[in-house]
Amino acid sequence: MILVMMPIALVVIFGFAISNEIRNIKTIVIDPSRDVHSQELIRRMEASNYFKIVAYEDHIEAVEGMFRRGKAHVAIVFPVNFGHDLTKNNGQSIQVIADASEPNNASIISSYIEGIVQTYQADILGKNPSMMSIIPEMRMLYNPGLKSVYLFVPGIITIILMLICALMTSLALTREKEFGNMELLLASPLNPAFVILGKVIPYVALSFIDLLIILVLGDLVFDVPVRGSLALLLGESLLYISTSLSLGIFISTVTSTQQAAMIFSMIALFLPTVLLSGFIFPIESMPVILQWVSHIIPAKWFIIIIKSVMLQGSSIDILWKETLIMGGMTVIFIMASIKKFKIRLE
Repeated sequence: MILVMMPIALVVIFGFAISNEIRNIKTIVIDPSRDVHSQELIRRMEASNYFKIVAYEDHIEAVEGMFRRGKAHVAIVFPVNFGHDLTKNNGQSIQVIADASEPNNASIISSYIEGIVQTYQADILGKNPSMMSIIPEMRMLYNPGLKSVYLFVPGIITIILMLICALMTSLALTREKEFGNMELLLASPLNPAFVILGKVIPYVALSFIDLLIILVLGDLVFDVPVRGSLALLLGESLLYISTSLSLGIFISTVTSTQQAAMIFSMIALFLPTVLLSGFIFPIESMPVILQWVSHIIPAKWFIIIIKSVMLQGSSIDILWKETLIMGGMTVIFIMASIKKFKIRLE
């Protein structure tokens, strides 16, 4: 089953998920002028299928809050009297504010906007040669230098914690079953819960040490900031570690050999964590079915949390939903593992 289904899964995931093209970009518009030229530019952005207008705001102060809550990725700010100044003063500028916590996406979004503006500019210059130019003024929030390391440090933390906790835990527990040691341990006076804890606690310690090492290296070597609460970041990381451990325990209950646990972990954990978590490829550009699949991947929610805390300085009042989802996943995996474990003992 694994050998037959693996190529099908890989072709589907790679074919639909791997794309540098971004669609359905959540966009805020601030347009006090509301003239024919600003409205036409907005219409062209929506018609391109790259941009999805999610809000019309009156004040620029609302932009950062929507960025932090994940409700928008870019804001287009038109000046007052945009159309009048464009025709009378032979040129005008618009401000583009992008969430650069994902620098690759911010660069692509900027190029989309510049392309639409240039096309519109060419159209109006053909009709009115007296008009000069529309200049998009780019402002990158959270990562002005568009450093890619700001994206990769949170992503590496997510992958490393998942591999150590879920993969290594599933292999450790499956190895004991495969060699017949688990029956001996369970037959001993030890409570089964202590047996499992004894196997997973070392990986909790190793994961936490790796987390601290990556954070220190990111700060000292690459100047990756932690703008939010360090205590919140460590607490959310411990929650993600718990989720990954519970997933590893569950994998060990449904597999009987280390080889099966390894293959299952790679297909069910590693590939989705890299491809469907939003770490590298934007989820909004994927087919709807893969967007729904991404909701059940713990790494997706942790990526949102860690980037928000490290780069945007978000607090728990913004990240409570993602925190509850990861907590719920942990409880579900633990309950499923307990039920499956009892069935195996029977």
